[in-house]
Amino acid sequence: MAYETILWDVTDGVGRLTFNRPESRNGITGTMMNELFDAVSRAAENDDVRVLVLSGTGTSFCVGADLKHYSSGADDPGAGPDTFHITRLLHEMPAVTIAAVNGAAAGAGFGWACACDLRMASRRAVFNSAFLDVAVAGDMAGPWTLPRLVGAAKARELYFIPNKFDAEEAQRIGLVSQVFDDDEFGGEIDLIVDRLSAAAPLALAGMKQNFLDGETMALGDYIDVETARHQAITASEDTMEAFSAFVQKRTPVFKSH
Repeated sequence: MAYETILWDVTDGVGRLTFNRPESRNGITGTMMNELFDAVSRAAENDDVRVLVLSGTGTSFCVGADLKHYSSGADDPGAGPDTFHITRLLHEMPAVTIAAVNGAAAGAGFGWACACDLRMASRRAVFNSAFLDVAVAGDMAGPWTLPRLVGAAKARELYFIPNKFDAEEAQRIGLVSQVFDDDEFGGEIDLIVDRLSAAAPLALAGMKQNFLDGETMALGDYIDVETARHQAITASEDTMEAFSAFVQKRTPVFKSH
């Protein structure tokens, strides 16, 4: 379906969800929140989406709430209460989620990036929790996701003392895994996406679920669940095909979805 504030496309197992308010550096309005929740919900329920890429148009990722919009008295539908679960959907959906941070990521945009499985940044990207500077405690679950990425002490520092930091610092503290030059960023993201989308669907989804289970289960219980999943996937046609293709030095052809 068509949206006003975001772009949404699914092609060959890859969903691409793009913030599309470049005139405001992809600042968030109630309409954007509602549309984003709808699109992310659709992605989470669509078995054809194996990889989801989150990015922004122009030279920003998402700078959080559009403060000019909200302080102007402009008509706004308001965000539905369920929209605050966008973070949960990005984190828990079966697809592998990638935050392709192509520019400034602040506030809720920062939180959504933290919720994804992978974060890659262009060299021009800057990050900031930003909430305390505008007199709010914050939303989008950063205090839940960020400590798991950079450690509890660093996460508290980034929230209680909100300062901008660049892509190299984000990589140094473990927030992003790779940084690419701006003019190469799109192509590098495509290479990563192509590799993930070519992986065996059952194995990819199973690996995602392993990480989710690992967040909540005791080690012994986790091993039982992981082992059962591993045995089921290993017995599949896709794994047998991957074994044969490896031995025969050819590209495997997977049948599962």
